[in-house]
Amino acid sequence: MTARTLIGAMLALGLLAACGEEDIILPGERFDVRPTAVVANQALPVGLPQARVNAAWTHRNGGPGHQITHPALAATLVPAFVAEIGEGDSRRARITSEPVVEDGVIYTVDARATVAATDTNGQRLWSRSLASTRDGAGDASGGGVSVGGGQVYVTTGFGEITALDATTGQVRWVQDLDAPVTAGPTLRGDLVYVVSRDSTAWALQTSNGRISWQRSGTPSEANFGGGAAPAVLGEHAIFPFPSGEVAATFPRGGLPRWSTVISGDRLGRAASLINDIAGDPVIAGDRVYISNFGGRTVALDLDDGGRIWTAAEGAIGPVWPVGNAVFLINDINELVRLDAGSGASVWRIALPKFDEGDTVRQRSIFAHYGPVLAGGRLIVSSSDGLIRQFDPASGAQLDTLELPGGAASAPVVAGETLYVVSKTGQLHAFR
Repeated sequence: MTARTLIGAMLALGLLAACGEEDIILPGERFDVRPTAVVANQALPVGLPQARVNAAWTHRNGGPGHQITHPALAATLVPAFVAEIGEGDSRRARITSEPVVEDGVIYTVDARATVAATDTNGQRLWSRSLASTRDGAGDASGGGVSVGGGQVYVTTGFGEITALDATTGQVRWVQDLDAPVTAGPTLRGDLVYVVSRDSTAWALQTSNGRISWQRSGTPSEANFGGGAAPAVLGEHAIFPFPSGEVAATFPRGGLPRWSTVISGDRLGRAASLINDIAGDPVIAGDRVYISNFGGRTVALDLDDGGRIWTAAEGAIGPVWPVGNAVFLINDINELVRLDAGSGASVWRIALPKFDEGDTVRQRSIFAHYGPVLAGGRLIVSSSDGLIRQFDPASGAQLDTLELPGGAASAPVVAGETLYVVSKTGQLHAFR
């Protein structure tokens, strides 16, 4: 018998012997490879403050801190008008900005960087294209808008921020930021704040666009097509960067206060590996709430950035904190209520993910925007052509409104009127 044959026989005998042995059961708790949390929905009171009529909605989620608590809105809504704002969504360009409202005028930005001013009767007051003269109109997409102090501030994917006269639409100044800006600007006092996609925070003078100060954040090579705007309130300016870094500074000089990183992903989803901050920081009381694209929402101490809680929920827009609740639309198309004290899930409601008639290819993936709390209910606008309304206490769906063309933006509320921009480039008003 050769040595090779002998070794083979010994291995065979070893395998046979092993087959006869009992399996060794390792001690300890068992965990699924991809754990899924099963949470029983609960109907709990929210403790809503009294609804109040707000005349203006100047930034995403209402103001520079991205929090407006509870706007008044009629219990039953009917269409008031539909107004054209410009180009709608296409394969190369998307509408990425919600409307803003001040002094009875609604300001919008279409998919081709055209700004339009519309009055509360649906009449066009003026429009102005901000497409780059050195690039084609379809070479960039994204941006946002805010309004205040008689000027409209608009960021674009062309890497510029422009200040327009709110009454006439005339250009007051333009500042080149050398990188795309796909989220809106934030205005406070005599400074306007933006974050460019090369991870640079900017503070510009509202009078002439000159740079007051700038700060570099951690760079990132992977981010999604949107972005988050700074939040500014009191002595805090909160800047979200594509890398997942969040930096707090003093608003005037940009001196650092604290910084942290929002990281973590949802297991089983490749897209969740992107840590880009998707939800604008929301300042509420002594806290700031922030969400990334991948699967984390955190509550931080506003003064020192200390982590209060972390929830395994990503969000594609700013959260809505009110009373004992934090509401959000997560990264897997669910409307979610979290406990404001602990971050624990109270209830979650599945929203449509794709066209049920296209279950194989799933090409028609639906987008959902919001939520906005107004008139005692949560309002979500969706690209499937519906505006849905939910009970904040239980998550039960209360009503729907038809939205021809489907939503391209979150709803906004001003003067007891709900405004939504559709994918077809139209401004819809409901009262």
